[in-house]
Amino acid sequence: MNESASFPNDSSGKPSREYLLQLQVDGFSDSNNDQDEWDDEMAEAHSKVGGTYADVKMNGSIDKMNSYSTRPNSSQLGHRFRGVDSLGLIGLQNLGNTCFMNSAIQCLVHSPELVDFFLGDYCKELNHENPLGMKGDLALAFGELLRKLWAPGARPFAPRMFKLKIAKFASQFSGYNQHDSQEFLSFLLDGLHEDLNRVKCKPCTEAKDAEGRPDEEVAEEHWENHLARNDSIIVDLFHGQYRSTLVCSICSKVSVTFDPFVYLSLPLPSTTMRTMTLTVLSTDGTMLPSTFTVTVPKSGSFKDLIDALSTACSLQDEETLMVAEIYRNRIVRVLEDPSDLDLIRDDDKLVAYRLPKESERCPLVVFMHQEEEKQYPHGKITFDRNLFGIPLAARLPDPCYGADICMQFLKLLNPFLISTEDIVDDSIDDPGNHANEDNEIEDVGSPTGLIGKLGSDSDSGDDTNLDVDFQFYKKDVVWYTLIEMNEPLFVSKSVKWLEVLVVWSDEMIEKYDTSMFNSLPAVLKPRSFMWRAQDSVSLYKCLEAYLKEEPLGPENMWYCPSCQKHQQASKKLDLWTLPDILVIHLKRFSYTRFLNTKLETYVDFPIDDLDFSAYVNRKNSQPSNQYSLYAISNHYGSTGGGHYTSFIRHDHGRWFDFDDDRVLPVIDERIKTSAAYVLFYRRVRNS
Repeated sequence: MNESASFPNDSSGKPSREYLLQLQVDGFSDSNNDQDEWDDEMAEAHSKVGGTYADVKMNGSIDKMNSYSTRPNSSQLGHRFRGVDSLGLIGLQNLGNTCFMNSAIQCLVHSPELVDFFLGDYCKELNHENPLGMKGDLALAFGELLRKLWAPGARPFAPRMFKLKIAKFASQFSGYNQHDSQEFLSFLLDGLHEDLNRVKCKPCTEAKDAEGRPDEEVAEEHWENHLARNDSIIVDLFHGQYRSTLVCSICSKVSVTFDPFVYLSLPLPSTTMRTMTLTVLSTDGTMLPSTFTVTVPKSGSFKDLIDALSTACSLQDEETLMVAEIYRNRIVRVLEDPSDLDLIRDDDKLVAYRLPKESERCPLVVFMHQEEEKQYPHGKITFDRNLFGIPLAARLPDPCYGADICMQFLKLLNPFLISTEDIVDDSIDDPGNHANEDNEIEDVGSPTGLIGKLGSDSDSGDDTNLDVDFQFYKKDVVWYTLIEMNEPLFVSKSVKWLEVLVVWSDEMIEKYDTSMFNSLPAVLKPRSFMWRAQDSVSLYKCLEAYLKEEPLGPENMWYCPSCQKHQQASKKLDLWTLPDILVIHLKRFSYTRFLNTKLETYVDFPIDDLDFSAYVNRKNSQPSNQYSLYAISNHYGSTGGGHYTSFIRHDHGRWFDFDDDRVLPVIDERIKTSAAYVLFYRRVRNS
């Protein structure tokens, strides 16, 4: 770009008086001044509220400025813009992980009406007595910061004093840790409001329910109550109003209230729902394990998961599902209702067992698998590290013998047989089908009959030396004890299931395809991140998700005046009035007990023609509901850190990239990215 700046002429062909004045102020040399001299210049400039600043109006003379100069590769870090258009194009130095603060500040100090306010005589509106405020100190610090950024000839500086003021009133922002720019923005707007609140003594107000009254009447009543306690430049510019409708799930009582808002926190479609992958296993040996991926509400309950999975796997009416978490090839917990899905991490591994409802009172056995390594003395072994495969489960008859354990396990293995000729048929339960010609076995449905059928050496008396070559061990308190085939098995009613360790011989490992149940997918498949990163959604869809009716969870019960007790209810939000400056927060970050994630979803947001008219319920609203974008707070990176910048629309629609103390022009095509986090819109007035 050219380093010289051109200026518009008046009708006589000479530079206008206004621009001549600006040239005098802005025409110092490019040499670096001593820091003390610079501080003196700033102090002097700050005192000129009615002089130099009077000519710097974002809503006035600045609209006439149509040229600029920049040195993007200069030794001054590419931020030194010259000419009248350079006003406000000043970066802030990073004090150490303070990019979140710099990004939010730049968006606010380029809000036109807010700039005009703080460049004017704002001190007369300071509220030093407000117990909810900071005695006016925060507003003074912000005002001085804004004036310094908009001072003619300004250059980047470190906002140390402002950060000290912030830390004094909000200890969470002390130190130099990374923070959320939206959370900082929320604190700053609230603090500025209380410091500039025109209400010196807040009256007590009561928010009455609609009780069938017209919405217009109720909305006006609630807004007047709000203004009776809150009246500031922040309310004038940033506060809107929405309608909240609650419906009791028991008595259908409807409650309508109207509440103010400062910004809209819009969920991305992916933030309200999550995909979960589970492996479903049969408990009768009729099918191989199947993997299903279902979509459930992220803040949903265990019932939501069961309903979605039941539909996906075509669960029969006579069946139920037992969902368990598998860790190191054993069950570590069984999920039950009520249970929140946010307790399930993306890297957890879940299985669901299809169990018949009619046998719910029968004992449950869970088989774990271990390869044979050595002989176990005294018929007892400790829990070994060499487990493999997914635990299998089945219901047992009552009473139960050791042979029933073996028979159930062989039936569960049917789908994994490599040679189909050895499949154990369900008809083994019918004793009439298995009497041999020598009448050696009268009833193979009995324990001794099964042992004889499987082939034991009766002379040796060792009824565990089976052709199938499995050994079964029942878990006691510490040890695993060998299960005798012809001995009854007692299952304590105090345990949820009987845990049986199955020792596989090398021969059985070869006989069955163990690889089919030796791998288990995580709840969230890795490839899910790939398509989510490239996913796209419009800003209007995000708003629709925000306004969608949804049930309140058990932890957020509503006190129903009709039932006179806390009940679950459904909640519906509707926009009623919108503010002059509309701040939209895109909820990219998701925090649960175990996992923090960020969505890189690309949100397609309008720049010049945002129109929320179709979503505003107050149809006779006079102000326009059309908006133009002027600032964006961006976040790059992950939840654990990353970097914040801001895109700012300066004069005549030109965009600039504010990256801490670096300020460079940016083309319009690069404004819309998946890093957009907080959007700032300004109302377009009807001509």
